[in-house]
Amino acid sequence: MERLAELYLQRAENELIAAQILFEVSGNTFLQKEQFRLEKDFTFYSSVIGHSYYCIFNCAKAVLIIEGIRTYPPDIHKKTYEAFEARLVNTGKLDVQLLSIYRKSIIQAEELLEIYGKEKEKRGEFTYQKLPQANMEPAEKSLERASFFFKNINAILRG
Repeated sequence: MERLAELYLQRAENELIAAQILFEVSGNTFLQKEQFRLEKDFTFYSSVIGHSYYCIFNCAKAVLIIEGIRTYPPDIHKKTYEAFEARLVNTGKLDVQLLSIYRKSIIQAEELLEIYGKEKEKRGEFTYQKLPQANMEPAEKSLERASFFFKNINAILRG
């Protein structure tokens, strides 16, 4: 496998593992209190969503590189998604289910950023307290999608 593609696949795996760890820590007060010595309960579900997205993005970059396709800033995320769709899915090289997962991860990450922007403006204590816990289900779905995406792209690239 090309060295740059391997690097992106390693980044994807790192992002996936970070998402898994953060999801586990978010729901485990023992780890938070005893292992990490946190003084109050925390959730990291929004970070799980972000890391899951970057897992998928890096997988997409890796598979595009193998196909001889490179994307560059500005708008690298948009360009990567569009190239993934046009050059890999629409041509039948990859299953449309992977595109659907990619699209959902983008939407979820964008929604999360929009929610934080709105809540930051409100500065409401109740909202800040409730928002992280409310992200548990979306974080779990993001993590499941990222795991599926990584497993499939990894199998394709590493055979």
